[in-house]
Amino acid sequence: MQKSAHTKPMTRELQTVTSGRPATDGNGVKMTRIIGTPELNMLDPFLLLDAFETDQPQDYIGGFPDHPHRGFETVTYLLAGRMRHKDSAGHEGVIDPGGVQWMTAGRGIIHSEMPEQENGILQGFQLWINLPAGKKMQAPSYQEFSPDEIAVENLDNGTEMRVIAGITNNGTSGPVTNQHVNPIYMDITLPKGQRFEQAVSDSDNVFIYAIKGELFVGDSMREISHRQMGVLRNGDQVVVTANEETRFLLVAARPLNEPVARGGPFVMNTKAEVLQAFEDYKQNKFLGD
Repeated sequence: MQKSAHTKPMTRELQTVTSGRPATDGNGVKMTRIIGTPELNMLDPFLLLDAFETDQPQDYIGGFPDHPHRGFETVTYLLAGRMRHKDSAGHEGVIDPGGVQWMTAGRGIIHSEMPEQENGILQGFQLWINLPAGKKMQAPSYQEFSPDEIAVENLDNGTEMRVIAGITNNGTSGPVTNQHVNPIYMDITLPKGQRFEQAVSDSDNVFIYAIKGELFVGDSMREISHRQMGVLRNGDQVVVTANEETRFLLVAARPLNEPVARGGPFVMNTKAEVLQAFEDYKQNKFLGD
């Protein structure tokens, strides 16, 4: 049933909070795994969320050498540092701070992500988003945007919203398009004492990750602190209040409600499809078109 224009929005309250678990991936890269752990295996359609933040070169210098993917999308968003990516279809580029690479692996691609630096801080996120069954074997593709191409909205109260995907309440639209799960991906800086509101679909799964500071969620004002992620309950409005100057990610998407079969870098709907992915990779069928 469609809501009346006069119906009061239902604020999403905080359901669970997690700090994730230390993890190592690629060639010894240290990170914190937020989604993809025994505590939070997935949040449909989100399969994995890794947060990395270190100024110790030995923690990131090995990078992520050539590795395959099939059946989902990877979203790499940098806050600090630089990463160079290459793939088996001939794409290559550098992700700078504030830039994003939204890769649709589709039926299969081999790619690498290596630090374009030997010292200094490397900070950012990688998010895995599932593809629906009918799109898992589509051709691989990219949506890559430099920091200058990310939409920015500044509010009178000092709030800054960097909009990668989705549309703000004021109509600012992010450059990434995705018709499968209609995602929202926003990087928000909120001054101390200020309140932030954003409409979301009631059917979406929604999470907030605190990059900096301490914030309160919903009308109940439950707390999320630095480097914590909060999963939100149902509702059609996200409300965040800053206890101090804070920066956070707001991410939402429509769940697919499909079976999920995982095998390392492959995410399909059945175990047989995962085994086929391993066989196709072994037969060098991931070399791009």
